[in-house]
Amino acid sequence: MTDPSATAPRRPGEQVLSALGLGAPAPDPADASPHTFPGGGRWRTEIPSCEGPEALAVVLKESSRLDVPIHRISQGSGVWMLTDAEITEMVEATAERDIELCLFTGPRGTWDIGGSTRTDSRGAGLRARGHDAVAGCVEDAVRATELGVKCLLVADEGVLWTLHRARTAGLIPADTTLKVSALVGPVNPAAYAVYERLGADSVNVPSDLTLDHVTEIRRVSAAPMDMYIEAPDDLGGYVRMYEVAELIRRGAPLYLKFGLSKTPGIYPYGHHLRELTLATAKERVRRGRLALDLLARHGADGYMAPLGSRLPGDLCRFGTSS
Repeated sequence: MTDPSATAPRRPGEQVLSALGLGAPAPDPADASPHTFPGGGRWRTEIPSCEGPEALAVVLKESSRLDVPIHRISQGSGVWMLTDAEITEMVEATAERDIELCLFTGPRGTWDIGGSTRTDSRGAGLRARGHDAVAGCVEDAVRATELGVKCLLVADEGVLWTLHRARTAGLIPADTTLKVSALVGPVNPAAYAVYERLGADSVNVPSDLTLDHVTEIRRVSAAPMDMYIEAPDDLGGYVRMYEVAELIRRGAPLYLKFGLSKTPGIYPYGHHLRELTLATAKERVRRGRLALDLLARHGADGYMAPLGSRLPGDLCRFGTSS
């Protein structure tokens, strides 16, 4: 059976523009991604920048009020910015709703002593500098998984490979999923395939990739893709709401991330940023509702992955033997 979401039943403004002789060419079936999540779903949802139990409570309340389904909630400040009690509270609250909780691991370039990330070249970017930074990421991963966290966010290829080896060796739970941050997201199919082979279970790509770039990636990898439908300003501030249906058609399996532009950064979070963090958490859910409404109006809201699903399916990996 042909997946109806692969043909995008209606595009924005299509009927009026066609009547005026300005219709776009029909979608090329060759552009559609052949991949799905396990079980056949083509898209999942994610609310990012949920920085602690209080922000999480706001997100869960607002998602119930606006009927926004959530597959994953992620945090950006890092495991080290949360107490054991806070992590446990977040684990329990998301488990009650069968939502995957993803916490960021360890030190990264912008919070390290190195100044190269502040130069025009951005130096080594957000990567973990030196052995101690990698060790800090591993420490966070062990602590988080022991407290019940099942998804870890990474911003360094070496950390990704190390944590993949750790789960293969049974040093962290085998069902831990590893998510590559937008801070280091790949921008071409060859790099995307490398991240998959290093152990990534989902890969956040920059939100300025073209639709053709997304198609190119899908021709070499089935690893789930994460994309900000609205990106925060420090990642470009892009708003791609009207492209959601086409992004799913080309990028499935795809996590729709509902970020927020035109707002100050909140990492690393502390109570001095409380009001901003709670307000933006609430608005991210509303942005999700707007995107889902667009999908429904275009007849492209089918084939959402079942709520509670989190695993990526069978992916290609490099061998982990020494």
